[in-house]
Formats: sequence, structure tokens, C-alpha cells
Amino acid sequence: MRTKIAAGNWKMNGLTESLAEIDALLPQISDGQTKAIICPPATLISSLAAKASGQPLSIGGQDCHAAASGAHTGDVSAAMLKDAGADCVILGHSERRADHGETDADVAAKTLAAWDNGLVAIVCVGETEAQRDAGITLQVIRDQLAGSLPDGATPANTIIAYEPVWAIGTGRTPTLDQIAEVHDDMNATLDTRFDAGFSLLYGGSVKPGNAAEIFAVSNVDGALVGGASLKASDFGAIWSALNAA
Repeated sequence: MRTKIAAGNWKMNGLTESLAEIDALLPQISDGQTKAIICPPATLISSLAAKASGQPLSIGGQDCHAAASGAHTGDVSAAMLKDAGADCVILGHSERRADHGETDADVAAKTLAAWDNGLVAIVCVGETEAQRDAGITLQVIRDQLAGSLPDGATPANTIIAYEPVWAIGTGRTPTLDQIAEVHDDMNATLDTRFDAGFSLLYGGSVKPGNAAEIFAVSNVDGALVGGASLKASDFGAIWSALNAA
């Protein structure tokens, strides 16, 4: 059985007052088999980890440097995330790939660093609108999986998140058939290389109103949620929809 996972990416949002949302969220995710993850900005990881201690909630980082330490001003290492209380980290998000020029090789190096420090890597893949329109979506995803995942990936140390770039934060979502096509192909691609059942998350404008229908799609094991994860009521509703799927 693949693990069902609802992961929230707060991106560059959240101050100390946002901790109240975690207090409101915890009672909503206390009873079920679905794993919940919140990835806040690095400034809040330690505080959220303290709140999540002993609770059914994991805390993750949003990125890490491939190096263990050194002259990398403004960066955070995987060891630092672990030390702050994180147990997973998002890697290769499209905003990192686009805004910071990260390549598949960069993502693979960061993934190795995450594993070396006992962090689960949430590796993101996804096509742009131009790539979708050109009809090369599946090849783009296959290439990203091949280049971003080092040998040694297992369901225990890696989660895969598919986020069509054109659907992130836009309110647009692919059709259910389009989501199924990508998730089915990812599952087959990963099974061929690793012979293992990875949890496959869908991300891109997931919200309470569309969560249930997305979670009914084949090979969708959960979601990587952006804006809707900032409010306990929204993220809790998404978690509940996944738990019931």
C-alpha cells in the first residue's frame, strides 16, 4: 500500500502569528491513516517542529543546498533542516527551477544531501504551458524523473510530486484525464526503473472544492498544496478528502 500524503507548501508566507493555524489544524488530522506534512519558511521550522512533536504532523523544508556547509550565504543545508526539526524537504519545485535556474542535476545532488541527513525528499516535476501545448508533457516528466532521482530512491526516502507549472497559483487545473495520464505514466516509469511503489502527489491549485475528484484519479496518492495550506480550515478539508478517498 502506498502512503496517502497531504503536504502543504507555505512558500514565502508565514510569520510567528501563523503558528495559530497549526494549533487549529492538529485536531482536524488526529484520526486517520493519511500523513500530513507542512513545509513552512525556514524561519518557522523550529517553532512548528516543537508544536508537531508527538502529533500526527511532519515538518519539512522548502529547499536545501547540496553541500554540507560552507560559504553559501543565504542557503540552508540538509543538516540544518534536520537540526531544526524537519524530517523532509521539497526539492526541484518549479519556482526553484525557474527562478533560480536549478537543473535536474542540481535536484539530484540536493536529493542525495537530503538522504544523507535522514530527510525524505519530495521531488517535484512538471511541464510548462508551452511544453503541454507542444504535446511533449510525458517526455518532459520522464526526463525530469530520470535526471532528478539518483539511484537508491525508495518509497521510504522519496516522494514524487507532479505540478504542472501552468496550474500553480493560477486557479487553473488540468482535466482529470490529463492528471491520470501523467500519474499513470510516472508510476509505470518509476516501476520500470526502481520496481517500487512511490507515493505520487498532485499539485497545482488544489483546494477543498476540487480535492475529492482529484484524489479519485488513478495513481494519485495525495497532494502538494500551495495557497490552500495556509489556512487550517482549507488544508484540513483537503486532508479529510484524501483520508476518505
